Amino acid sequence: MIEVKVNRMPKWYMILAIVLLLWNLMGVGSFVQHIMISNSAEALAALPEEEATLYGKYPLWTHIAFAVSVIFGVLGCLGLLLKKKWSKPVFVISFVSIVIQMYHSLFIAKATDVYGPGAVTMPILVILVGLFLIWMADYGIKKGFLH
Repeated sequence: MIEVKVNRMPKWYMILAIVLLLWNLMGVGSFVQHIMISNSAEALAALPEEEATLYGKYPLWTHIAFAVSVIFGVLGCLGLLLKKKWSKPVFVISFVSIVIQMYHSLFIAKATDVYGPGAVTMPILVILVGLFLIWMADYGIKKGFLH
């Protein structure tokens, strides 16, 4: 019989996992809001013309990337809370989706033309959090918190 040593997860790790779960749930909210605006002629008409035009520059595959990034982010955080090492590959999938989505937003749709240079702040933050989640899962695996 193979014995797997499982170390006790520190409280700071669990608290951070909860905070990051809440972060990802806000991402789900952002996704839902984005889809609701994209699919509502009334909501689009209420936006400034440049912003409404920007919403039209997001093809279906960018919405799918957005959905995958936030759903897998939530699942990965749940994996951390359940002490499962499968959270790491789930976070990697989320991260790849984040990069695809943010690349399109910044370099293809050119969101900075509409929102200005401040439009780069949130994508950078989201990318950094995505990387941190991968590190956090890896750390948990190496320390034996996740099995």
